[in-house]
Amino acid sequence: MPPHFALLVNPAARGGRTLPLLEPVARRLRAGGAELTVVIGDDAADALERACAVVAERPDALVAFGGDGLVHLAVQAVAGTDVPLGIIPMGTGNDIASALGVPRGDPLAAARTVLRMRSRLVDAALVRAGDSEELFAGVVACGFDSRVNERANRLTWPPGMAKYLVALVEELRRFRPIPFRVTLDGGEVIEREAMLVAVANTRSYGAGMRVCPDASPDDGLLDVMMLDVVSKAEFLRVFPSVYRGTHAAHPAVSIRRARSVRLEAGDAVAYADGERVGPVPVTCEIRPGALRVIA
Repeated sequence: MPPHFALLVNPAARGGRTLPLLEPVARRLRAGGAELTVVIGDDAADALERACAVVAERPDALVAFGGDGLVHLAVQAVAGTDVPLGIIPMGTGNDIASALGVPRGDPLAAARTVLRMRSRLVDAALVRAGDSEELFAGVVACGFDSRVNERANRLTWPPGMAKYLVALVEELRRFRPIPFRVTLDGGEVIEREAMLVAVANTRSYGAGMRVCPDASPDDGLLDVMMLDVVSKAEFLRVFPSVYRGTHAAHPAVSIRRARSVRLEAGDAVAYADGERVGPVPVTCEIRPGALRVIA
C-alpha cells in the first residue's frame, strides 16, 4: 500500500512566502507514491486540534511544512504515539530540522527524506508553567533571549530576522541582570544573577545560535546553559561566537546536564522552540524516546 502522509501546513510561514512551494512539494511526495491529506488550521489551536485528529487516524507520518513553531505544534500531536514526524523546513530558523539532519533550504530534498521513511527515536521534553504544560523538541529560553523574543513579537516592522536584531539592540540598551534560582534533578541548587538560562534538548535556536553545542536529542538528558553577568560591551563581543558554539569556553558560560530543571526568576518569561510558554517559574523534564522522527 502507498504511504499516507498528513501534511501539516503553516500558511503564515515567512509571511506566506513559502506557500508557492507547497504545490511542488506535494507533487514530489505524490510522485514518490504517497497519498496526502493537507491539514491547515485557522489558528494555532485549530491546527493542533486538526493535527491530533488526523494522527488518531494513524497516517504513516505527520509532515510539518513550516518552521520550528509548526514543528513544536506537531510534536504535541505525535509524541507518545507510533506516528513519526517528518519535516519540510520552511521557517526562518529551522533549528530542530538542522539538529535532526533534515535538509534545509531545499524543500524537495526534504520531501525525498520523508519518502525514504527512515525513522529514529529521539527525546522530547515537558515544560510546565503554572497549570499548563507542553512538550518541546529544541530549546527553552529564559532571560535576555526570551525578552528579545517578547519585544520582537510586538514589532510589526521590519520583517523576518531583521526584527529580532532590532529587538536585540533595544533590549540590550535596557536590560538588567536577572536573579535566577536553578534546581537540577530536584537536588543541586544554583542561585546567582545571570543574563539568561537555556534548557536544551537540541543544540541551537534563533536561526543557528548553538547555545548548547554538545546537546544531543537522544541522550536522555537536557543541557542547561547559564550566562553569568557580563558587561554589554563584552556581551556584544562574545555574541557572534554563539553561532559557532565557541562561546561555551567563555568564563561566564557554564553548561550542566540534568533530567529535570526548575527555573525561578524575577520578571522573566520562558519560550520553548520559539513559542511563548509563560512567566517563570517553569519546570522542564526530559521524556526519553518520546518522539519518532523521519531524519
